[in-house]
Amino acid sequence: MSFVQNLSYSTIQVVHNFGAVATVGGSLVALSLREKATRRRLAYLVLGGWLTQAASGAAFGLVSYYYYHQFPDISGIAIYALGTKMICASVGTLLCAIYLWRCAGWSQIARTRAWLSSSVLAITAISAAAFLRWFA
Repeated sequence: MSFVQNLSYSTIQVVHNFGAVATVGGSLVALSLREKATRRRLAYLVLGGWLTQAASGAAFGLVSYYYYHQFPDISGIAIYALGTKMICASVGTLLCAIYLWRCAGWSQIARTRAWLSSSVLAITAISAAAFLRWFA
């Protein structure tokens, strides 16, 4: 593997990790708070984290495609882990977008459930990442 290829993967991994921190940390902090304005700001952070996760995940595949002219060859558990991460990122993005769009009319219980759901999605995605990494 060339220096540039390693640097590309490493840079993408750093961005991907910050996205993961934003989704997990932002969701858990928002879950523990009740103040609407702070939760709204955290929703933007978490939404950005989910979008960062999706973009950097795609970038991993694109770097592999650029250097090897094919996407990474994964199978078995790694396929399920990747699918899990993709579903979590999609649902998490949608959940945060809906939260930002509609939460003003939601009850406190509904807001808390949204943050609980976001936390579960984020923790599931980061857990699936470990399986993807070691079974790929």
